Amino acid sequence: MDPSPHSHHAPHHQPRLALFAAFASVWVFVLVALGAFTTSIGAGMAFADWPLSNGSVNPAGWLTDIAKFAEHSHRLSGATMGLIAITLAIWLYRTESRAWLRRLGWFGLIVVGLQGFIGGQRVMLDAMHVPGFAMSLGQMLRVPHGVLAQLYICLLIAIAAACSKSWIERPLAISLLVRRTALVCTSLLLVQLTIAVFIRHNTAGLSIPFFPYSTAQHSLLPPHWDFRVALQFAHRIMALILTLAIPCLVIFVRRDRAASLPMRAAASALISLLALQIFLGAQIIWTFRRADVTTAHVIVGALTLATTFWLTWTAHRDTIEPRSAS
Repeated sequence: MDPSPHSHHAPHHQPRLALFAAFASVWVFVLVALGAFTTSIGAGMAFADWPLSNGSVNPAGWLTDIAKFAEHSHRLSGATMGLIAITLAIWLYRTESRAWLRRLGWFGLIVVGLQGFIGGQRVMLDAMHVPGFAMSLGQMLRVPHGVLAQLYICLLIAIAAACSKSWIERPLAISLLVRRTALVCTSLLLVQLTIAVFIRHNTAGLSIPFFPYSTAQHSLLPPHWDFRVALQFAHRIMALILTLAIPCLVIFVRRDRAASLPMRAAASALISLLALQIFLGAQIIWTFRRADVTTAHVIVGALTLATTFWLTWTAHRDTIEPRSAS
């Protein structure tokens, strides 16, 4: 038996639920920003215990020590994200008629729980050596923690979009060209951000210390190769591919007569985000990986993914939820 009390009704717009889902999709960027800043200043082990910080939810000195502030703020924002995810999942379960959206809420809760567990194990297993690797087991867990964060952003955007009035009441007949191009761009961004996670947690941000060239002699290829150099070079190649792919998506959206005004605005914003992201990427090299620049680069990358995914999800609305269900 379907547990939803509205299981036999067509979906309807719930303004308060939509607002809360939108808030959740905004709050995740607070979490990402604090996580990025914590990593950028190397404060991931400011506290050696978990889930408390030095055995307290209000550890001494965390408001005056930048490393402790970064890490403890990240933990507090993560705990808040967990409460938000619980509320959202239960709210969807009790009021939402669409079974797939209720499942998405529960899946989001599972992802948050997994993120919290990985984050905690990153601290607790920091001293556990892995034979043959320079990083400890705890340090290795930073990689899935970072990758999962990007997927969770997409998940929250999907839920917030599906709760919106425009999704429920005004479906769009977006062209196949836009849908396919958007899907390709989202996939490319997920690959790029995954590479970026590996770069950040393998201290490979300056493995190629020049930009836009790879050497002081203006050579395009690095003079020597290792794992870190390969990561950095792959990141640059992917950036070039995205510099070509994203403008194509923007053009296709702008030309599609079925595209809504918000879709056109989001497409236009992508150009600004892309330009800013390239500039920040260059600044990381030129400023020798300054913490504020590196943090901004992570945030803008996440915003670029969120915007592209929202376009992709919205363009596929009729595939995800047929018009007859509206």
